[in-house]
Amino acid sequence: MLTPVTPRPRAGLRRVLEDLGPTLLDLVLGDVDAAGAGSASGPGPGAGSGSRDIGGVVIHDPYDEPVPPPRALVLGVAVHEPARIVELLDTLGAQGAAGLVVRAPVAVDEEVAAAVRRSGVALLGLARGASWAQIAAMLRSVIAEGDVGDPGPESLGGVSSGDLFALANAIGALLDAPVTIEDRSWRVLAFSGRQGEADSSRVETILGRQVPERYTRLLEERGVFQAMNRSDRPVYVAPVAEGDGGGFSLPRAALTVRAGDEVLGSIWAAVHGPLSAEREQALCDAAKLVALHLLRLRAGADVERRLRSDLVATALEGGPGAAEAVARLGLAEQPGAVLALAAAGRPDGDQSAARHARYVAERQRLTDAFAMHLTAVHPRSAAALVGDVVYGIVPVPADRADAEIRAVRVADDFLERVGERQELRVGVGPYARDCAGLPASRAGADRALRVLRASAGSRSVARIADVFVESLLLELTDVIAERGDPPSGPVARLMAYDAAHHTCLVPTLRAWLDAFGDVATASAAVHVHPNTFRYRLRRLAEVGGLDLADADARFAAMLQLRLWPHTRRVRTVPGGGS
Repeated sequence: MLTPVTPRPRAGLRRVLEDLGPTLLDLVLGDVDAAGAGSASGPGPGAGSGSRDIGGVVIHDPYDEPVPPPRALVLGVAVHEPARIVELLDTLGAQGAAGLVVRAPVAVDEEVAAAVRRSGVALLGLARGASWAQIAAMLRSVIAEGDVGDPGPESLGGVSSGDLFALANAIGALLDAPVTIEDRSWRVLAFSGRQGEADSSRVETILGRQVPERYTRLLEERGVFQAMNRSDRPVYVAPVAEGDGGGFSLPRAALTVRAGDEVLGSIWAAVHGPLSAEREQALCDAAKLVALHLLRLRAGADVERRLRSDLVATALEGGPGAAEAVARLGLAEQPGAVLALAAAGRPDGDQSAARHARYVAERQRLTDAFAMHLTAVHPRSAAALVGDVVYGIVPVPADRADAEIRAVRVADDFLERVGERQELRVGVGPYARDCAGLPASRAGADRALRVLRASAGSRSVARIADVFVESLLLELTDVIAERGDPPSGPVARLMAYDAAHHTCLVPTLRAWLDAFGDVATASAAVHVHPNTFRYRLRRLAEVGGLDLADADARFAAMLQLRLWPHTRRVRTVPGGGS
């Protein structure tokens, strides 16, 4: 008879350790049931019971120390020395934090132990090889509600279908094996305890939160995925020797999770042999609850995204509903800056339906990643996709003089984490002291982003203050294009002469202006002899009626050459041809 598991605390520190330890997290010192009952939070309801929920996940920033929410779990990135751990524990104890996570192995001495007792903050160690971004994402998955509406009676041994990590543990208990639940892209959504009993390939999968490509390739070559797609029963996967493209030493029992004909993900158990008929049926029954959870999770995510997009858009546009939108986002009385994120180029307007769907999915994944990054920086940040731009609102303390510089650093850190898979640009708006200033900050971020997307330079992040002149030139170009104004004066006469006589007077003028009148530099730029270049200068002054000694005339010519699209640089070849 299979014994059902009982429900565990929903999102307390003990629950976190049960779900993520010891594969990722390990308790170094402290009482997980009493953690967070320090001086700032007081004992409070549920103290000492282990049932008090984690209040949030915060990444510690030594250069900016916003007050974390009560019972926060703080990630101490780059905190190693015992003295620094002691100092941080005392600070977090006064703020009512539940725990501090530092990279293992953790250097523990008597002062660290005393600080843990004094502060009431549990000290945890993060396994080597696990990334901080990964643990932040997993922690948020564990403590999030992740459900829509009342879960109703659906449960597995008393565990709600809305709790994916609890479901993984329940399935693991039913099968007597460590289990992972994965999405359609083989990303790990949740896993059970006892992962230490599995093989090295399972540990690598959990640490990377993604099945390594060599394993998916191996399983595909062996026809495992095809067998899973054809069957509604678990598929037994025999072990593969480590030398065979990676391999794994324990067999697997794998089952596709479906909702009708739609594949939602899969369940994988590291077993010691084929499942009995009773356990096969238990796994099939469990897959129905996993499917229910994934459907609810997806529906809830869609609703949350739409609501958040509407609130962010309303807050950034200003108007009568802006104050309420800012309050619902939790950003009331939180000054900050707006960031605008988008791809370097613009989407092709003539996309096929499949390409458009991929584009939309990619934009949403980018939005989710950006939102996670901003929340790690500040728990009250907000991000949403509006049109084809991802907007982020990052609160910054009012007394910080370097608010915009900090926002630039946040954007740089995100692009560094994303890597070069996508060519992204981020515009940073001016500092907004309150919600009334958000529309102006959004406008500045949009203008900076437009300059970055229009330029071919290597710059990926810019404040509007950094590209103000370039932004003005783009806006003037818009005005000219809208009114249909043609070039005038000397530049117009030179353009007409070049078109009629196949000469290069406009490129000559541009090169001379770009070189600040240095004939040697300008002539080299257009590949002609300096004497030839001087002759062309005299000729263009005559034809265009341009006084090259007049500063206003030079500025007017330079401005026209930059503003009119059809006066862009003409590529010259040796000998002066264009």
